[in-house]
Amino acid sequence: QPWNLRYPLIDGQGNFGSMDGDNAAAYRYTECRMMSLAEELLADIEKDTVDFTPNYDGSSDEPLVLPARVPNLLINGAEGIAVGMASKIPPHNLNEIVNAAIHVIQNPNCTVDDLMEHVPGPDFPTAGIIYGSAPIRQMYETGRGLLQLRAKVHFEQLKGQKREAEAIIVDEVPYQTNKAKLIEKMAELVNDKKIEGISKLRDESDRRGMRIVIELKRDAVADVVLNQLFKLTPMQRTFGVTMLSIVNGRPQVLGLKDMLVHFLNHRKTVILRRTRFDLAKAKARLHILEGLRIALENIDAVIELIKQADSTASAKLELQQRFNLSEIQAQQILDMPLKRLTGLERKAIEEEYSELLELVQKLTRILTDSKEVDRISTEELIEIRDSYSDARRTYIEPMGEDIDLEDMIQEEDQVVTISHRGYAKRCSTSIYRAQRRGGKGVMGTKKLSDDDDDFVSEMFVASTHAYLLIFTSAGKIHWLKVYHLPEAGRTARGRAIVNMVNLEDGEQVTAILPVRQFEHGKYVVLITRKGVIKRVDLMDFANVRKGGIRATNLDEGDVLIGARLTEGNRDCLICTREGMAIRFKEDDARVMGRTARGVRAITLEDNDEVVNIVTVPEELADGTTEGGDAESANVYSLLTICQNGFGKRTQISEYRLQSRGGKGVIDIKTEGRNGPVVGTCRVTDSEHAMIITTGGKVIRVRAKDISLIGRNTMGVSLVNLSEGEAVAAVARVAETEGEAEGEILEADAVDVDVETDGPGEGGEQ
Repeated sequence: QPWNLRYPLIDGQGNFGSMDGDNAAAYRYTECRMMSLAEELLADIEKDTVDFTPNYDGSSDEPLVLPARVPNLLINGAEGIAVGMASKIPPHNLNEIVNAAIHVIQNPNCTVDDLMEHVPGPDFPTAGIIYGSAPIRQMYETGRGLLQLRAKVHFEQLKGQKREAEAIIVDEVPYQTNKAKLIEKMAELVNDKKIEGISKLRDESDRRGMRIVIELKRDAVADVVLNQLFKLTPMQRTFGVTMLSIVNGRPQVLGLKDMLVHFLNHRKTVILRRTRFDLAKAKARLHILEGLRIALENIDAVIELIKQADSTASAKLELQQRFNLSEIQAQQILDMPLKRLTGLERKAIEEEYSELLELVQKLTRILTDSKEVDRISTEELIEIRDSYSDARRTYIEPMGEDIDLEDMIQEEDQVVTISHRGYAKRCSTSIYRAQRRGGKGVMGTKKLSDDDDDFVSEMFVASTHAYLLIFTSAGKIHWLKVYHLPEAGRTARGRAIVNMVNLEDGEQVTAILPVRQFEHGKYVVLITRKGVIKRVDLMDFANVRKGGIRATNLDEGDVLIGARLTEGNRDCLICTREGMAIRFKEDDARVMGRTARGVRAITLEDNDEVVNIVTVPEELADGTTEGGDAESANVYSLLTICQNGFGKRTQISEYRLQSRGGKGVIDIKTEGRNGPVVGTCRVTDSEHAMIITTGGKVIRVRAKDISLIGRNTMGVSLVNLSEGEAVAAVARVAETEGEAEGEILEADAVDVDVETDGPGEGGEQ
């Protein structure tokens, strides 16, 4: 089949199958003949050039190898599996292989690099593209390698369309790719919405060649769709090469030069055996002609002797004895017809005798001079090249590279929303820009039910190629690209983050940091429940493995509760369950490696523990926000909520700077009516906070409605609780009045409260 064999050896007529995987017709409906190139494999087989052995039942003999004037193993390749062995040799261009073989004859000490000037790489019958020359060199050097094959495509502007649209036209596919299954795979990906930029698919292939038309949607990016096709379909595939051959009865993995050397050695053997055969035949004929010449010189005596002989046997014996002839010569004289006695026939015998003498000398010279053998090998290779060579089909792209998933994702800004319970999604910024015209804004998500206690805790704009650093209670870090988040509508909830990363039993997501790129000069501040703080260079988290890596080492019984991204110039404000707080410079905690434990951030009393960490830029540590001051309505403050529903706001400036490791100052009184601190968060007057109770109540309050008072106070009532009910959590709400007017806040960090023992979206655990 011409799509499987680079140089077919059989010329078939009838149905011999197709690239779509169609089966060939039954034998009775087809016929075939050998191609002329196949006859070159059998050239001189009748001249004792190869050894023969009995076939499987001993009824006839078969050659162990063929004389093979062409290097068929290289030009057509081979593929097969035997006991414990596998061979997969790619096909090559005959012209290039012959040139390389001639180069080996002329330069026995040549290198692989020298040969690659003649043979740049394999040449597949279905053409296509090989990406990368380095794997080819490795294959030719060691006999093993992995080649990246790609389909050849071009782009066309669709004609007769009212709208502007492009089409990807597939002209060539990788070797051994089933065209019908390729199109079926494309259609499956489109139906499953894994590739969303394709509108139509059709096969326009005919006898003139292959043509698969992939029509794109108007808003689709052709390069992105093409990279998706390369990644997800057989339009790109890996061809594993193992150049294993049988050498003198033993399997060996050979490089290109070794294969050529073995082929040339085989050709030398064939030439020498053919020469010996021709020499023996010439000498046998010369021996007969010598006897005929003796008989012609003594023709009268020979005729008289034959006339007087009693029988043929006695005549042959008399000729041998009288003229010193061999039995064969005597027999040939007896068998010679009378017409050979004419002058013309006698001249022909003399001419044949002279020609045979020259031939014997020539053949003898070949057997004694290795340069003559090389000359004949070269001449025969040139003859093969001139008769059967054709142009290279497969194009070799010198700089091959793997397709990263990012190559298939168009880089664009997305609005990322993360809920308090750890559900995440992304959607286009155009949705929000188009809806936010009246000043009231739109819902960023909706509750799953009336009694659902989930809400959007963070909303920010990030590129699809940005990272989300996900920190867990076990002190590990995972990361996701933004494009890994499900793309959903405004009111959709999204997908649980615990279903997108590999968490161990009992491990929970505690913080999420959005990062555009990893760079020096940025740090991650980590805090544990027992008050251990650590600062890590952001670059230490640049290479995260699939199963996550260690972000910090934890003491027994301790868990990581928070992570913040800083620029190295912030103040850290740490709040505890018993109402204590400490503020210190972040550089009081030196930068450590990932596996370090950290240092003490605050000295805790018995039964006390850290509930949150807030980081504040130096220029804003006086309690103001950007563009405001302490007198303005947009005050930068710390919101503290206690278990029994009481809370307050306090300006950051109320918390004096201290040294790391101290006991801190009183943030809020927890004895009596208040109860322990449940949570804290950094807010401004324009933001909202969401308070969740153990009874399932969800109360949304404006920050400016909460009293702004000093430290060491009791606070005010924020929630009316039923008997036995308590506050469970508090968090800042991402969608505020300011955002409704078109602003989307830049995220500092996301604290999430994830329950890993319940079902996620769609029943996922």
